[in-house]
Amino acid sequence: MSRKTLRVTTDVGGTFTDLVCFETDHTTGKSHILTAKSDTTPPNFEQGVLNVIEKAGIAASAIDFLAHGTTVVINALTERKGAKVGLISTEGFRDILEIARGNRPDFFNLNYRKPPPFVPRYLRAELPGRLSYKGEETTPLDITALPSIIDMFRAEGVQAIAVCFLHSYTNPSHEQAVTAEIRRLWPEVSVVASHQITREWREYERTNTTVLSAYVQPVAERYLSRLRSGLTDRGFSGNLFIMQSNCGVDSVDSTAATPITMVESGPASGFWGAAELGRMIGEPNVLALDIGGTTAKCSLIENGQVRIMTDYWIERDRTSAGYPIMVPVVDLVEIGNGGGSIAWVDEFAKLHVGPKSAGASPGPAAYGRGGTDATTTDANLWLGRINRDYFCGGSVKADMEAAERALKALGEKIGVSTTDVARGIIRIANNNMTNALKLISLNRGFDPRDFTLVAFGGGGAMHAVALGMELGVRKVVIPASASVFSAWGMMMSDLRHDYFVTHLMDMTDGAESAIGTLFAEIEAAAAERFIQESVPAESIRFIRYVKLRYQNQEHTTEVQIPASDLVAGHLADILTTFHQTYEREYTYRLDAPVEMVGVHLVASAAVGKLDMKEKPCGPPEADGALKGRRQVDYAQDGLHNAAIYDGDRLVPGMHFHGPAIVEDSGTTIVIHPGNTVSVDGYGNLHIRLFSGEAA
Repeated sequence: MSRKTLRVTTDVGGTFTDLVCFETDHTTGKSHILTAKSDTTPPNFEQGVLNVIEKAGIAASAIDFLAHGTTVVINALTERKGAKVGLISTEGFRDILEIARGNRPDFFNLNYRKPPPFVPRYLRAELPGRLSYKGEETTPLDITALPSIIDMFRAEGVQAIAVCFLHSYTNPSHEQAVTAEIRRLWPEVSVVASHQITREWREYERTNTTVLSAYVQPVAERYLSRLRSGLTDRGFSGNLFIMQSNCGVDSVDSTAATPITMVESGPASGFWGAAELGRMIGEPNVLALDIGGTTAKCSLIENGQVRIMTDYWIERDRTSAGYPIMVPVVDLVEIGNGGGSIAWVDEFAKLHVGPKSAGASPGPAAYGRGGTDATTTDANLWLGRINRDYFCGGSVKADMEAAERALKALGEKIGVSTTDVARGIIRIANNNMTNALKLISLNRGFDPRDFTLVAFGGGGAMHAVALGMELGVRKVVIPASASVFSAWGMMMSDLRHDYFVTHLMDMTDGAESAIGTLFAEIEAAAAERFIQESVPAESIRFIRYVKLRYQNQEHTTEVQIPASDLVAGHLADILTTFHQTYEREYTYRLDAPVEMVGVHLVASAAVGKLDMKEKPCGPPEADGALKGRRQVDYAQDGLHNAAIYDGDRLVPGMHFHGPAIVEDSGTTIVIHPGNTVSVDGYGNLHIRLFSGEAA
């Protein structure tokens, strides 16, 4: 009797909920991959997860491992559908949320108003007590007024309480005492304290993060509870993990306690998958691009490492300062350009694409669900880049009449033909995405020509080659099952916790030993947490970073250091790495003292991620996968008679040239004239760009 392991990941996106299933037969050693997509089902997102499992024909009782990524947290924030929150802060800091920062983006607008805080002033309370920046108590905590504050919160219908005291990142004792008393006085209320989320300084950012975590906590708890119950009712008894924004997974209970940590769980899994894919194919330096139905996101991966940061903001744009969230989040740039992005004309007859999206319902005009706005998908259909007879893998009949009406109406507003406006939509969308890729590469001192572009998501493969040619990259890689790649990335994720701790220290002789002692303390706490989660101590791995700056500067540069540098006599090595990193990012270095502001520890443990094996090569000719030919408009590259290939029939070892289109049930890959394509042992497509090599 064969013994099988079934591993499943699901990713809830703005338009679709994706699934990847990896079945391994341990008797024969053979593996089988299954993918599926289903409509996302707001506001009951868990139903979409259950639907896609059912659509894939998988019995929940047979699943051994399930990892899940979701947009429920970011949706609750952007749609303002969270809980009513009360805030308790240090006496004198009641208004920190409104004082905020002076970094207003619309600098010359005298009528500018800061975004309103998530907690109105009448729901913000104070308690006496004070700690110094070293964590020393200067004024004892006085909780005499706490019962009356609780009574007021009850009367006002508060559903969650955020607690954030000055300098609690270095000493959480005051916060711990208050949260314990709140739970005693009001056991039913959700309560979260800042030290549970972050141990970094910057009071405004830390306070706002605590408030937003409290705001989404009841929503996330309900969602995770319904998801777990729905799976359990269907017989699931395996391990359930939730994707985090730091590219790792965590337990359901841990995530429910501080759900703000999964604010960008979907994008994180895709970028982690891109890093893992890069390691598999020998491409450690990657520009990762994820284009879905609503947004395009990109991130830079250097030497196989995804950059994690805590300087993350939501709703930040040209007219609003947005809101900070100080939790470990993959370093990304996100713009409102995807397959469903709506094209529109402003009062100056100028064409724009996004950020507003048609979403899953009504969707692009070609969906035939009542949508009347032209979108990027409609333009791709009209130009022949997407097969109108194989739309959404043949599951949707393309309403080309509706698409034509939408494009024609748009063209009439600016005096161009339907075809020209479709070309314009594609070029503008590509330009928007190119600028986003430049923000995470050129703007940070990296040359895109030194990187491979890995594109995924439902729309990534349609635009990747044009973007790569514009940036001058040498190669574009389209992963196998690109449309559900974020779900695949969860298969490759480890159980992971990131610890950011503020600790000021001059980088003078002896500093390396003190830093080593600090890391040892954090590592001991991380190991204890993993052991409590039944993780063997020998499987825990650590990566260490220090956050350094020149004295009297405001912000820091993060530098990775090996354990061998945390011994006496290795200070020069740490400083040399800092100077090099700083100069790459800012083009200069200073002859000035250096100080450490804090440390960043990555603690991870494998939870049985996939061990991918290459398949043997088949015939080099791709004729067996050729479906036919059709006229395809490549916008800037003109109209060409392109070869159309069936992606499901491409096997390792095959080669072919552009102009070509590769179609599978989840995505369309647009290959421009002059590009050469090869299929690797994992089924990924490697597209070499003539423009990149020429550059």
